[in-house]
Amino acid sequence: MEFKIEKRNHFTLIQVLEEKLDTHIAPTLKSELVLVSGNGEKNIILDLSKCRYCDSSGLSAILVANRLCKNASGTFVLTGLNDAVERLITISQLDTVLNITSSVDEGAKLIAETGK
Repeated sequence: MEFKIEKRNHFTLIQVLEEKLDTHIAPTLKSELVLVSGNGEKNIILDLSKCRYCDSSGLSAILVANRLCKNASGTFVLTGLNDAVERLITISQLDTVLNITSSVDEGAKLIAETGK
């Protein structure tokens, strides 16, 4: 199993259980995101606390999630970044575009505050 998907009150939590978010699992993650969004979920928290590595296809999946939530007038939150993944996101200047929190609880608070 590559992901754990859990529907909560105001959002869906997707935990990536693999150490690498790369070309092997990014396409599956994108499909899951489209399904979750298609089911009417507009707030998604993506937890990468188990990920040690992310490549461009992983970043692409993250951006798909962000776009799906935006299009649905919802909120996308990225959480649990380790140093390597955080560096990649900063280098890609995505830290200015994405909502990033240090924990799922913080992400849930952010979604509650935006009230979408």
